[in-house]
Amino acid sequence: MPLPFLTADRAFDAADDVALPYDDRDQWRRPYRPGPWRVGAAALMLLLASFVLFAAVIIVAAGSPSSAGVVFALAVVVIACALRLLRMGAWVSAHGVRHVSFFTTRTLAWREVASVRTVQQPVRWLGLPRTVQGQALLLVRQGRSAESMPALLTSHNSDFLARDGAFDRAADAVEAWADEYRGR
Repeated sequence: MPLPFLTADRAFDAADDVALPYDDRDQWRRPYRPGPWRVGAAALMLLLASFVLFAAVIIVAAGSPSSAGVVFALAVVVIACALRLLRMGAWVSAHGVRHVSFFTTRTLAWREVASVRTVQQPVRWLGLPRTVQGQALLLVRQGRSAESMPALLTSHNSDFLARDGAFDRAADAVEAWADEYRGR
């Protein structure tokens, strides 16, 4: 079964000379692969869910279906969290840019975007409160306040930790999408 969210930038590997190599630009896509930290955390969560599901089967065999239902519901929540963890990141399409975090999703049309730029600033290390000096891809909204959204990508999040080249390619790809569609 193909998992398109794990192979998002295969087209970028094949066509380095083309900034936007996708044929269907109306479809939301992440212009980079999820990093090893994110995939590893999701794999551990799915492993935990398999043990919890096995425990639910044992509880049903022991004759307590109501308790098994609670344990099964817990496994479903863990699986949903693992899938949401894999969906997190910046997504682009011809319609705009979407920033997916664990609990919220923010979508901006390209006409609402004033600029997309990479800056050096303190960034959170793996999303924890500790900050380190790194790079962040910032999106500034148009309007009276010209407010800035939280960083779309950082060089020290779970997708790009110790993968500076991948961060640069992803930031360039998002900036290319912005340059292509912001004026329309």
